[in-house]
Amino acid sequence: MNIMEYIDKGGIIVYILIFLNIIGFTIIIWKFLTIPRKKAMVEKIKSKINESNLKTIEVQIEYEVKRLESGLTYIKNIASVAPLLGLLGTVYGVYKAFEAITQKGLGDPTIFSSGISVALITTIAGLIVAIPHHIAYNHFISIIDSIELKAKKEIIGKL
Repeated sequence: MNIMEYIDKGGIIVYILIFLNIIGFTIIIWKFLTIPRKKAMVEKIKSKINESNLKTIEVQIEYEVKRLESGLTYIKNIASVAPLLGLLGTVYGVYKAFEAITQKGLGDPTIFSSGISVALITTIAGLIVAIPHHIAYNHFISIIDSIELKAKKEIIGKL
């Protein structure tokens, strides 16, 4: 069985997961390309601060951090929703399996295995989408936290 057959067998839920995966990886690539180096952000904040007012500095740091965090909510939501969609597919597949048994009996095991196959494919697809998105989200949050800490240490610490 090739990958397209698995995707077709998983049905609409797998197609939704593929769509979410494409969106998520587009954002992940964008974040990898746009998150500046720590020094660059600190220098950018320093250049925007005209006075040594602590509140102004904190607001500017917070603004830059929020800018860096843009798009991460989508990655986090995809990481959270993907396993739930996989679970939905699992429930649907098990339902189909029992419905087939009800209609045709237990004489042919392929009747039952078709629904179970859908259940497993959607579960696997949900996890395949969720795991890298969880890893990417945590990686980006870690980088942004580090940038924020460095900015506060270098700018506020020197006042």
